[in-house]
Amino acid sequence: MLNYFKPAVLLLLLLTVLTGVIYPLLVTAFAQLFYANNANGSLIYNAQEQAVGSALIGQAFNQPKYFWGRASATAPYPYNAAASSGSNLGPTNSALIAAVNTRVKTLQAVDPTNKTAVPVDLVTASASGLDPHISLAAAEYQLKRVAKARNMDESKLRELLNTHTEARQWFVLGEPRINVLQLNLALDTAQP
Repeated sequence: MLNYFKPAVLLLLLLTVLTGVIYPLLVTAFAQLFYANNANGSLIYNAQEQAVGSALIGQAFNQPKYFWGRASATAPYPYNAAASSGSNLGPTNSALIAAVNTRVKTLQAVDPTNKTAVPVDLVTASASGLDPHISLAAAEYQLKRVAKARNMDESKLRELLNTHTEARQWFVLGEPRINVLQLNLALDTAQP
């Protein structure tokens, strides 16, 4: 039996070192070498070089001078990455309908002159509840409100939107989109 025990222990130690130490170190080194930004959380920095968020996780904005992102389905606070999940509410669920109606009324109250239809991504959460992007239609819907709140020319603001528009992934997947945090940071540093 000792003849079997010694090789088994040696194999266990060897595999522990290989898969528990060497492999993770190699993967970490590869990620840091070739994908450092992604490996470190895709952090976004402000003008003072302070990390203010991640390009992968939305943030709550509710002042009229900012573009607002998608609704978050996380609790106890919005965009809580530890609680990422969908709401699991179907399209006919009364709680979802009530939440969407409340969000529509909030958007209409902050911009009462805007009579266009509210884009769906401004009133519904994404599958993860953390989406940091809005559609071009959602940005366009908010453009006049933000321009008015900042006393900014709409054409300059539209240029900023165009500058921050991300193309489809690999030119095929999804739709063009705008990262709300990056756009709002650019707004804070832009000249009216």
